[in-house]
Amino acid sequence: MTRSVRRTLRTTGAGAAALLALSACSSAGDASSTSGSSASGNAPKKISGTVTVFAAASLKESFTTLGKDFEKAHPGTRVTFSFGGSDSLAAGITGGAPTDVFAAASAKTMSIVTDAGDTAGAPATFVRNTLEIATLPGNPDGISSLKDLTKPGLKVVLCDRTVPCGAAAQKSLDAAGLKLTPVSYEQDVKSALTKVELKEADAAVVYKTDVKSAGDKVEGVEFPESADAVNDYPITLLKDAPNAAAAKEFIAYVQSAEGQKVLTSAGFLNP
Repeated sequence: MTRSVRRTLRTTGAGAAALLALSACSSAGDASSTSGSSASGNAPKKISGTVTVFAAASLKESFTTLGKDFEKAHPGTRVTFSFGGSDSLAAGITGGAPTDVFAAASAKTMSIVTDAGDTAGAPATFVRNTLEIATLPGNPDGISSLKDLTKPGLKVVLCDRTVPCGAAAQKSLDAAGLKLTPVSYEQDVKSALTKVELKEADAAVVYKTDVKSAGDKVEGVEFPESADAVNDYPITLLKDAPNAAAAKEFIAYVQSAEGQKVLTSAGFLNP
C-alpha cells in the first residue's frame, strides 16, 4: 500500500471516530433532556396549607371524614370546617369571611353567594338529600305520616323556613295540604334533631342523612311528600379563596368516586 493511501485511510478513520463520538454525545444529551422533561411532566402537583370550608350542617359527619382522608392523601394540608345553616354561612361569605369552599344544602342559598359575585365559576351539584321524620326511639306516638305531626299535644320541631331543611319541610307540608305550628323553629337541621335526641320534642322534620347519623337516638319515618322537596347540594370555589390550589383539589376529591362513596354511605343521593 502506498504512503499516500495509508495517510488517506488514517484521516478517514479519525473523522469517522469523531463523528461517532459527537453522535453519542448528542444522543446522550437528547435522552437526558427527554427524561428530565418526562419526569417534570409526570410529577404530582404539590399542595399544602389550610383549606377553609363552609358547609351545611347536614354535611358535618361525612365532610369531617372526607377532610381527614384528604389530609392523609395530601401531607402538609389541613382542612378546617364551619358547619351551620346555609343561609348564615352564605351571609358570612358575602360579608367577607375568608373562605375557600362553600357547600350549601340548596341552590337557593348558594345563589346568595353567586349573586354577590363571590364564586370562582359555576357551582356544581355533588349530592342530593331527602327529608324524613325523626321520632323518639321506638316511635311511642305512633307517627306514620306527615299528617300525624298535626296531632293535638304533639311537640314538633321544624327548621326555620329561611334554611334549606325548613324550606323543604314547608314545601312538603304544602304538597300534603297541611298546616303545622311547631313548638320551635331551629336555625339548622342539627339543632332540630337535637331537640328530639334530648326528648325536648316528640318529632322533627329533618334530612334522612341526619336520622341515619343519629343511630339509635331517634327513629326515622319516611313520608311520600318528601319526593316533592328533594334538595340539591351545590359546591363551589370562592373568588377570593386564600388557598385556591388546595381548595380545587378538595372539591375534586368530594366529587371523586371515593368521595361519593363516603357521601352515599351516609345516606346522600348521587347528583
